Amino acid sequence: MSSVSLQSPPFSALSSSSSSSLQGRRGLSFSGRYRASNFIVFNLPKSCTPIRASSGSSSSLDTGSGTELEAVSTFSEIVPDTVIFDDFEKFPPTAATVSSSLLLGICGLPDTIFRNAVDMALADSECSKLENSELKMSCFSNKALVNVGGDLSKLVPGRVSTEVDARLAYDTHGIIRKVHDLLKLYDEINVPPERLLFKIPSTWQGIEASRLLESEGIQTHLTFVYSFAQAAAAAQAGASVIQIFVGRLRDWARNHSGDPEVEAALKRGEDPGIALVTKAYNYIHKYGHKSKLMAAAVRNKQDLFSLLGVDYIIAPLKVLQSLKESVTAPGEKYSFVRRLSPETAAIYNFSKEELTKWDQLSLALAMGPAAVELLATGLEGNANQARRVEELFGKIWPPPNV
Repeated sequence: MSSVSLQSPPFSALSSSSSSSLQGRRGLSFSGRYRASNFIVFNLPKSCTPIRASSGSSSSLDTGSGTELEAVSTFSEIVPDTVIFDDFEKFPPTAATVSSSLLLGICGLPDTIFRNAVDMALADSECSKLENSELKMSCFSNKALVNVGGDLSKLVPGRVSTEVDARLAYDTHGIIRKVHDLLKLYDEINVPPERLLFKIPSTWQGIEASRLLESEGIQTHLTFVYSFAQAAAAAQAGASVIQIFVGRLRDWARNHSGDPEVEAALKRGEDPGIALVTKAYNYIHKYGHKSKLMAAAVRNKQDLFSLLGVDYIIAPLKVLQSLKESVTAPGEKYSFVRRLSPETAAIYNFSKEELTKWDQLSLALAMGPAAVELLATGLEGNANQARRVEELFGKIWPPPNV
């Protein structure tokens, strides 16, 4: 995979002690408000039988006998949307995301292997010296994110994506300072930058921060993308990973109207989320952008089949289990087809307006109500999680026996 892949060193790089610690903690999971979506990103088991796919946009599989999971994994990297170490043996983790939601979950489950990482953050002497309470709690949060991220980097072979505080979503320089601060903390615990991604909201200010950080060689992961304008601007910025939430756009379309981009997709008989992923993929590949595209909030197998060829597909465990249990056979009625490919991208036609060099004004004018509302909802949720972490740290600091 290329340098912007979520996967990095081979799984064999893990120490035996790390592996045994993981397997002893399969029961760790979150529920309710503490659920950490997309916490662990998995690769498919190495034991999967390889299946040859023919080249080209209309490629179908000569599957022989195998599972649907094996078949679809030849076109896209399939990653479960799950919590910590669920079904570890079935889907070995290769990368992880650390966030405020995760910190809340760790604090709610004090016997987890990560609780010590949080306690050590709360015992940090540099943070404790700060007189301003807000700055002190923010310092503790940074340390906790990095300590947990550092532990994860020892347990998974791929990259650890660290969520940047959503309260900085409209502050380009604030985002950059935060990422630099986090990088410095990671450096102190010997986690190299090539093992890291930084997850940033796709506001204009976030996209600009991504552009500047990528120019420094710092890999970014832009999230909350709900419009073509955001996706194209993110690609122009050189973001390493761009994440689109397919199901959330569909949900919005079921209960709202008045978004030109969504309604154009519906008029063509297309799902608006799948249509956005398709268009963004074609733009990235037709115009040679380096970004990898991630389709998230995939709800069912048909969604997944419609997205084959995109770089990453995040799918629920129930969908993956169904794919794993479904056997394909020669002459089967259903034929797996690569829906997205560089070949189809090359012949896709974009309007002059879509090929603009995106700036703050053009992005604001192009984002419809779906993107505006869904972005705001995502930012509010993540900001609330960050506040709750700081409030919780304020209540439990200093930790016992420190």
